Parts: sequence; C-alpha cells; structure tokens
Amino acid sequence: MRITTSMIQRNVLSDLNLLSEKMARTQSKASSGKEITRPSDDPFNTARAMGLRQTMAANDQYKANISDAQGWQDATESALDELDTFVDRANVLVLQGSTDTADAESRKALAQEIDQIIQGVKQSANTTFGDSYLMAGTATNTPPYKLGDDDTYQGDDAGLDPSLPGVVREIGPGVTMSINVVGRELLGDGGNDGKLLSVLRNISTHLKNNDSAALQGTDTTALKANLDSILNVRARNGAMTNRLDSAAIRIDQIQGAVNEQLTNTEAADFAKTMIEFSQQSAAYQASLRAGANIVQSSLMDFLR
Repeated sequence: MRITTSMIQRNVLSDLNLLSEKMARTQSKASSGKEITRPSDDPFNTARAMGLRQTMAANDQYKANISDAQGWQDATESALDELDTFVDRANVLVLQGSTDTADAESRKALAQEIDQIIQGVKQSANTTFGDSYLMAGTATNTPPYKLGDDDTYQGDDAGLDPSLPGVVREIGPGVTMSINVVGRELLGDGGNDGKLLSVLRNISTHLKNNDSAALQGTDTTALKANLDSILNVRARNGAMTNRLDSAAIRIDQIQGAVNEQLTNTEAADFAKTMIEFSQQSAAYQASLRAGANIVQSSLMDFLR
C-alpha cells in the first residue's frame, strides 16, 4: 500500500491530538487535586468513591441523630433535677410538719407550699425539647399532665412498656436506642398509686388535717421511696447519655477512617502527576519536531 502525504498528515495530527488530550487531563488532575474527574477515568474507584460517600452521608445522619438524642437527654436530666429539688423541699416540709412543736395553723401553711410543689412537679414533667414533650411517651404533642387538680397522666407508656419502643433514635448502622422517660413511672396517674403526685396529695391532706402520725410514718417513707425512684431514673438517664457519648466518638472515628479512604481513592499524587505532565509535555514537543521534519511545510504552517 502506498503511503501518501495525506495519510502521514492525518497520523501526525492524530498522535498530536492524543498527546494533547493526555496533557489536558493531567493538567486538570494537577489543578483539581483529584485522581478521578469523571467516571471513565477509573470506573472501579469511581464506584468505590460513591460507596464511601454514601457511608459518610449515613454517618453524618447518625451524628445528627446522636446530637439530637444528647440534647433530649440533657433536657430530661434538667427536668429530673427539678423533680429531685421539689422532693427534697417536700421532705423538709414533712419533717417540719411532723414535729410536735408544729400546730394546726403552721401545718396548713406548709400544706399550701406542698400544693405549689405539686403544680411545680407537673410543670417539670411537662418540660419540652423543641416542640416535643419529654415525658409523654410517643405522644410528644401532648402535655403529660394538666395543671390543677387532675393528676391523670395524658401520654402513653411507650418506652416504659417493653413491647413499646418509645421515642427512638438510630445511632449507628442497625442500632436504635429509646431515649425517653415516661412521666407515669415517676408521677403516677392520680389516685392512691404510691407515686409522687399521690404521695404529695396525701401529705397536703395530712397537713391540713393536722395528722402528725401519718406525716411521721407513711408519708416520710413514701416520699423517700419516690426520691429513690427519681434517683434510679436519673442514673438510667445518665447511662444512656454515656452510651450516646461513646456512640458519637465511635462515629467520629469511623468517619475519619472513611474520609481517609476516600482521599486515598480520589486524591491525586501531586508529585507523580507533575512528573507525568513533564513526560507528556516532552513527548508532545518531540512529536512536534518530528512532524516538522516529515510533514510538508504547508501543514506545519497550518499547525502554527
């Protein structure tokens, strides 16, 4: 087959175009710092990078869930601390009212403060985090208790009943955690159920009736039992907070490892890239010089 000048020209131009494209890609890699600028550059590592990015996005969501749960736990701890303070104050009032030196009028005055403590206890149980009531189970739009004489619990038992998961946050791949405290567990549901509201109602009644015997006996014992119950719930809440803190640290560690893998997959080796660019540039210049010797001057004029 006869080699024509036209064929030589096309081959030289084709080789120059290929070298120019390689130089452009290498220059783009150096300027962007990315090994992969489009999927065709490395289909395998492109798919791997996409998977790593999905993992990072999922971890970001887990971190957001953990942060929300930590805020919920902090607000719950604040509400429990208020309940603890109210019960401590009620205990002081019971001790004052149970002494033989207290008369009927002073006990009635103590009863008025107990009545205010009852309303304060309900307000603490109605604490919110954002727009959600903390102690109403999954009925987060409903205040668990109404202020006034009605001590009926208005929420549900989700989170207290093992068959009901309660307010749940996903804190890791396939790992969920119930984060709520149920108001009924501490304050009760009205009536003589031995819970905090019932005990405080009984204390108020005994103070108003000048019943020192009940104050010294059943009331003191019942109040101590409810204080122990609050402390147990606070301990459980603290354990959940510690678990959330550990989960946050673990997610940060995983996120750091995934980010390093993504960098190793996508990031270009700058020194290696510049060496490649220098080699390609030298080859391009050599091709231009070789083409100038082979191709007619009119073609080279065109190239210039």
